[in-house]
Amino acid sequence: MTIEATALASGNGWSVQEVICSAGPRDRAFEERHETVSVAAVLAGTFLYRSGQGDALLAPGSLLLGNHGQCFECGHEHGTGDHCLSFHFTPACWENLVAAMPGVRKATFGHSHVPPVASLTRLLARLESARQENAAALEEIAIDLAGIALHVDAELCPRSGRLGRHDVQRVSDAVRRIEADAQLADDSLTLGELSREAGLSPWHFLRVFRRVVGMTPHQYVLRTRMHRAAVQLRDSTTSISGIAFEAGFSDLSTFNHRFRTVMGMNPGAYRARPKC
Repeated sequence: MTIEATALASGNGWSVQEVICSAGPRDRAFEERHETVSVAAVLAGTFLYRSGQGDALLAPGSLLLGNHGQCFECGHEHGTGDHCLSFHFTPACWENLVAAMPGVRKATFGHSHVPPVASLTRLLARLESARQENAAALEEIAIDLAGIALHVDAELCPRSGRLGRHDVQRVSDAVRRIEADAQLADDSLTLGELSREAGLSPWHFLRVFRRVVGMTPHQYVLRTRMHRAAVQLRDSTTSISGIAFEAGFSDLSTFNHRFRTVMGMNPGAYRARPKC
């Protein structure tokens, strides 16, 4: 198993690393310990995260949550490799952040992860664009990320029961399929096609996917397309119509409407915003 961790920035009590892992099904998971409070944004790949809050399949767009001193394991029995941006906060730094956040009642996470929600789509697109920027930009994102993680974690409902191994494998395969083909403007990513590839009825696949990922397959395809489009809008000079086509939309008006729904503004306004 190979893990490449590159330090991107650090400050008073916080740091951020880009972590690329090439582990796969043949690599044995081992117990680790969070030496800081950890919030990691998953950019690519899938992996199974086991902690005191339970097991979760982490997919692109989700956040790994780790309390200081907590033991955990990351396993790749369902696929090879992942790519994360991992933020770390010392206990003192974290306590100061929490104390300044209105509405936050506790400093520890009650869940193992945050699923891909709309507010994360906007922030993670900003994060992926800002990772080449200076420490000041990443510090602002670190604070925003901590706030979203704490607020969403407090609102999540407890999940009952354990994840079935075969269901996790099917969903992991589907997520990686969506990652690979989200830009295709054909019908290969419909519920019917994805459920057929998973060997499940559409009803059962929809239920399992939503339980594991936190949203429906269609919502996840849209999230993936919008994330990629948002990053490209900030990092390239490609025309908006060209980005819409590359994201899998053959109709510009549909792209504009979907982008506004997910990102809170139209593509032109999003591109015109300062990066940080």
